[in-house]
Amino acid sequence: MKQNIIPPDKGIPAVTGLVGMVSYQDGAVVSKTLLDKKAGTVTLFAFAEGQGLSEHTAPFDALVYVLDGEVEITISGTGYHLSQGEMIIMPANHPHALSAIKRFKMMLVMVRS
Repeated sequence: MKQNIIPPDKGIPAVTGLVGMVSYQDGAVVSKTLLDKKAGTVTLFAFAEGQGLSEHTAPFDALVYVLDGEVEITISGTGYHLSQGEMIIMPANHPHALSAIKRFKMMLVMVRS
């Protein structure tokens, strides 16, 4: 289900805390779309410990900002350990994968243009 923080018919910004907007679920990956536009998307994710995303590529640059917990992100064969407050940019067309070292939450900003 897609939910926008700024209702498209209102255009009025809302102030909110990101960490509490998506909840952990045992053995699962939970996502919540905050914004979905032609220029890109903003999505929150909550990964249970041990969960992840297998290696894949995307045709767009993406910024990952860790809101909580710890994750190992592999980009083009190089591993990066990130924790709360850290970010990394995953370049377009480079293979990448994610694995939750501890349960973690992230904001993914995908830039399509």
